[in-house]
Amino acid sequence: MIRVGVFLCWCGSNIASTVDLDRVQKAVEKLTNVVHVEQNKYTCSEPGQAQIVAGIREHNLDRVVVAACSPRMHEKTFQRTVAKAGLNPYLLEIANIREHCSWVHTSVEEATPKAIDLLRAAVAKVIRNTPLTTSTIPVEKRALVIGGGIAGIQAALDIADAGHQVVLVEKEPTIGGRMAQLDKTFPTLDCSACILTPKMVDAAQHPKIRLLTYAEIEEVGGYIGNFEVTIRKKARSVNEDVCTGCGICWSKCPSKAPNEFDCGLGERKAIYIPFPQAVPNKPVIDRENCRYFTKGKCGVCKKVCPAGAVDFEQEDELLRERFGAIVVATGYELFDHSVYGEYGYGKYPDVITGLEFERLINASGPTGGKLKRPSDGKIPKTVVFVKCVGSRDEAKGFPYCSRTCCMYTAKQAILLREKMPEAEAYVFYMDVRTPGKGYEEFYTRATEEFGVNYLRGRVARIYPKGDQLVVRGEDTLVGAQVEIEADLVVLATAMVARRDAAELAQRIGFSYDQYHFFTEAHPKLRPVETNTAGVFLAGACQGPKDIPDTVAQASAAAVKVAMLFSRDELETNPMVATVDEGTCSGCEWCKPTCPYGAIDIKTIEERVGKRTVSRRVATVNTGLCQGCGACTVACRSGAMNLKGFTNEQILAEVEAICL
Repeated sequence: MIRVGVFLCWCGSNIASTVDLDRVQKAVEKLTNVVHVEQNKYTCSEPGQAQIVAGIREHNLDRVVVAACSPRMHEKTFQRTVAKAGLNPYLLEIANIREHCSWVHTSVEEATPKAIDLLRAAVAKVIRNTPLTTSTIPVEKRALVIGGGIAGIQAALDIADAGHQVVLVEKEPTIGGRMAQLDKTFPTLDCSACILTPKMVDAAQHPKIRLLTYAEIEEVGGYIGNFEVTIRKKARSVNEDVCTGCGICWSKCPSKAPNEFDCGLGERKAIYIPFPQAVPNKPVIDRENCRYFTKGKCGVCKKVCPAGAVDFEQEDELLRERFGAIVVATGYELFDHSVYGEYGYGKYPDVITGLEFERLINASGPTGGKLKRPSDGKIPKTVVFVKCVGSRDEAKGFPYCSRTCCMYTAKQAILLREKMPEAEAYVFYMDVRTPGKGYEEFYTRATEEFGVNYLRGRVARIYPKGDQLVVRGEDTLVGAQVEIEADLVVLATAMVARRDAAELAQRIGFSYDQYHFFTEAHPKLRPVETNTAGVFLAGACQGPKDIPDTVAQASAAAVKVAMLFSRDELETNPMVATVDEGTCSGCEWCKPTCPYGAIDIKTIEERVGKRTVSRRVATVNTGLCQGCGACTVACRSGAMNLKGFTNEQILAEVEAICL
C-alpha cells in the first residue's frame, strides 16, 4: 500500500487567515492512502523542513504532499527536503493553497472547500507519481553576449575575468550602445564617454573576449551548455585586420549622409566611424550612400588607403559557433513621439528629443557642445522640457513608467543652466520619481541650486509664434492654464523595447511581455534568468532601467554564467516529453507546436510479417525539452506524454476534484 503524508502550511497568516486548516486536516485524513497529516506555521523554514523529514521516517511515508505556496517558490526546496529523508524528489506534490486559494478569496467558507479540493487532487496525483532520475550533459565553457552596450560590455568583462571565453556580438559598427551618445550621467554628472570608453577598450583588449561588431544573430539551436549559434558578420567593405584607423579614407570621401549617432542632426561620410572613441576604431562603408555601390563610380577611399584595407568585394560571412550560455543585452529604443501631433515634432525643428539634446550639448556632437536651435543656429534663452512623452499614457503610449525620464530631464536642465546661466528652464511633469541613491538630492539641486522651474501638469499643445514656440499646458498646483514662449522644446521620450526584440526572443526561445520587453523567469527570485535554461538577461532589454541598475544586472548575469561554467556537467530536467513510437502516426503536429525546438522526426524500421517497413515518428531532444507539455496537447494520436504530468496523473486529478 502506498503511504501518503500531507503537510499543511499556515504561511504565517497568508493561508491560515483565509483557510480553516483544522477542517482541511480532518477532510484530508479520510482520503485513501493518506496515513499522516500535520500542520506547520512555516513549512519552508528549517524547523518545518525537519518536521517533514521526521514525518517521512516516523510514518514510513513513500509519497509526500505539501500544501503551501506556488511550486515556483519552493518546489526545489521541498524536493531537496524529501531527498534528505531517502525519497525520490519526484514523489512529492505541491498543492498551491496560497496563490490559488487563500489569496484569491476573502471568505473562509469559499477558500476552505477549495483547499480541500486542491489537496484531494494532489493526493490523487502523487499516488501515481513514479521515481524520475536525472541524466547529465557536458558544458561548453564559452559564453555569447548579444549586445555591446554598457550591459553587454560589463557582462562580458565579468565573465572573462572569471576565466571564460566570451564572444561579444554587436549589430552596430562599434560597441558602446546608448551610453556612448550621452553627455553626462546622473546623479554625479560624470562624463559618460570618460567612464564608458575605458570599459570599451578593456573589452577590446581582453585576451578572453572576442568582439564581433557589425554582426547579428542569425540562428540559435541546441540547449543549455550546448547552444549552436549562427552569426552573420556583415561586410564592412574594410579589412579590419589590415586597417590602421588612420582616417585618410573618410577625410577624402566626397559622399555624405545623416549621422545616426548624432540622431541625424549632423552629417558623416559614406565611409566612417560612428564617433571618435569607437571600438573597434575601424571604419565601415555605408553601401546605401557610397557612390561606388550606388553609381559604380568614385572609389576614392580605396585609392588613398595606404594600407590597402578597403575591399569593395567583401561579403557577409556566416560563423557557426558553440556556446554554453547566452547573455542577452540588446538594450532599448526610444518611443516614436511623432504620435503626439500636438507637440509638433518633425513639423517644428526646434522640438527635439532628450537624446537629441544630449548630442547638441555634447562636446563631440554636431555643434561642438554649443547648444543651438536646429532651425536657425541661435542660442536658446528659454527651454521647456516635457516629461512622460510615451510613458504613463495608455491613450498614445505605454502605461508603464520609463524610470529614467525624471532624472535625465533634471540632468539636462542642470546642464543647460550650468552652460548658460542666463537661460530659463521649465519642466512640465506629472510626478517626479527619483528611485535611486542620491537621486532625490539631485532633483533638489535642480530646483534649489540651479533654479529650474517645475510645473505640475500636461502640455496640451505646442505651436509657433514668430520665431518662438508657444507651449500651452496647465499648472495643477495653482489651478491655472500656462503659456510659455520657448526657444527650444525637449521631449522626454519613453524607453521602449527594440523593434526586433520579439523576433530575437522567438529565435532563441524565451518569452517576452506585452510591450516586447524580455521576461525574467521570476521577478523576485530569478530576475536575470529566462524560462530557457542557460539564457540570461542584462539591462534595459528586460525593462526600463538606468545605468547603475543595468551594470548591476549585467554583473548578476555574469555570475550566473560563471556558476554554470563552474561545472563540467549539468543535470537535466527529468520531467520531459516522451514518445510512444508504437502509437505515433508521424503527423508532425507536435514539431511546430514545441516552443523550444525540442522535437524532431526520425525514421524507424519495423517488421510487418515478412516485410521491413519504414515509418516516421517523433523524437524528443531531452536537453532542449523544458517540460511545458504543449506537444502532449497537440498530439492527435495520444503518443506524446510528459513525465511527471502524464495523462493518467492529470485525469486522476480531474476525477478527484469532480467527486
